[in-house]
Formats: sequence, C-alpha cells, structure tokens
Amino acid sequence: MTSTTLPGGALDRARVLRLLQTYGVYAALLVLVVVAVALDSQFLSPANVRIQLFQVAPTLLVALGMSLVIGTEGIDLSVGAVIALAAAAVPLYIGWGLPVALLVALVVGVVSGLVGGAMVAFTRVQPIVATLSLMIGLRGVAELVNGNSAKPVVEPGLLALGSDNLAGVPVMAWLALAAALLTGFLVHRTTFGRQLVAVGDNRAASRLAGLPVRRVLLTVYVLSGVLAALAGVMIVGHGAAADPAHQGLNMELNAITAVVVGGTPLSGGRVRVLGTVAGALFMQLITAVLTQHDVPASYTQLVEAVIICLAVYASQERGTR
Repeated sequence: MTSTTLPGGALDRARVLRLLQTYGVYAALLVLVVVAVALDSQFLSPANVRIQLFQVAPTLLVALGMSLVIGTEGIDLSVGAVIALAAAAVPLYIGWGLPVALLVALVVGVVSGLVGGAMVAFTRVQPIVATLSLMIGLRGVAELVNGNSAKPVVEPGLLALGSDNLAGVPVMAWLALAAALLTGFLVHRTTFGRQLVAVGDNRAASRLAGLPVRRVLLTVYVLSGVLAALAGVMIVGHGAAADPAHQGLNMELNAITAVVVGGTPLSGGRVRVLGTVAGALFMQLITAVLTQHDVPASYTQLVEAVIICLAVYASQERGTR
C-alpha cells in the first residue's frame, strides 16, 4: 500500500468531509427554511422575506469582500470601522448631493483598504495585526468626525436606497446580488481571480512564479474596503441616521462567519462566492428564527458559536496520515 492510499474508513470520512465542504451550507439552509416554516407558517410571507433581505444585504456585501481577503490567506478586521467612518462621512457631504456623499464614502473605503493592504503587502505585517490596528484607529476617527450622538440623514435618494423595493425585492438586496455576481465573475473568470487563488494557496511559490503578489494583496483589501463602505451607506439609508459609535459593530465577525460557514477555508487558496451568499443567508435566518421564538440572545450566540466551530472543522484540508 502506497503512502497515498487510504483505508476504506478514512476514504469514507474524506468523502463525507468533501461533501460537507461543497454542499453542507446549502443543505443546512434548506433544512433551516423547512424548520422555520413548520414553526411559523408566515415565515416566508413577502413582508418577512423583505425584512430578512434588508438585514442580510449589508452583511453580504462585507462578506463578499472578506471572502476575497480570506482567499489570499488573510483577514480584514477593519471592515466594521470602515462602515462607521463611511457612515460618519455621509452627513458631512450629503448637502452636496447624494453622488458626492456616496463618492466620499467609497473613497474612505479605498483609502482604508490601501492602508491595510500596504501594511500586509509591503511591510509584511500580519493581516490580523494590520487590520486590528486599522479597526481601532478608524473607529476613533469616525467618532471624532461624527461626534458622540447619531446624526439624522433625510436626503430622499439615500433613504430610498435604504428602504425602497424593486419588483418586491429591496434595492439593497439587488445591489448585494449584483456585487455577488461581479465577485463570482472576478474570481472564476478573470486572470486576477486565478492569481488571487494562487497567492492564497502558496504565496512564496506565486512570488517565484512572477505573479504580482503585492498588487493582488493590495487589490483585495481595497475591494474589501469599498464593499464595507457601500454597506455603511446602505445602513445609513436604512436607518436614516449616521451613528458610528454603534454602526458596523461586530460586522467583521458576521462577515467572517458567513465566509467560513459558506465553505471558504481560512487557509486560503479557495473562494466560494455562492457559498458565502448561502452562509450569510443561513446565519441571518438562524438568528431570525431564534429571535422570533423568544430564544434568549445568549443561547443564540452559543448556537452560532457551535455552527462556526463545525464549519471551520469541515473546511480543514486534511492530509493522509
């Protein structure tokens, strides 16, 4: 028997793990919907579906950017603070019109991504350290810019972005869907996507092969920052106020959870865009189901923690021992 041959039991376990990695989140999502409908026949009512889509759209945007970063074996803990700073910028520039305020918010995302990406790509600071320091600094800047209290935003175009529907589906959800499609195209149909996966799989080998490793790393952090900033604008439009002290809190954890539950390994080298979408929906719906049935928040957090642990375990690439 060669070193690559596995006994029957190990082969069965490996096959099950591969199936879990590929299809587990979709099966879990289907089971969750069935259980939710059994517990509440109105769970799939148009009104409730719209509520869930409103709530999941910003998380999905941030998770898509996070999936690209994790695909390079990185992490971006600054996304919640980017949301806060983008939100703080909106009231300052909304008087110039929605396009200007949106542009400034997106520039905030670009600059934040450039700073974090530069620390990772050029100074080779560990991603968790680089983005943790950025998270703390950006949150402080956001609160300095906005002040200690929430600022109302009454611009009709922004409020429409955060509350209107198109064909019965929230505009926010349409934007998140467009971002998911573009991210999928970027990962699976472009040279950059292939380079991203290669860098995440083996950064040293990619550098020796002549791939633009630094450019790839810089780009994924910029994309993560832009998507987080767009999520911040959505949150302001939906809530009709900018409150950086609270907006974006724990969003980085929600995004990482959606990515991991969706099957993208933290070890990098793979990006499951559709899985990330399903992961974001799954975590949103499980929170909604538990909340709607008056399950205490502490139990909800325990359930989410168990799901994350199982997802991380299932996503591990295991060698043959």
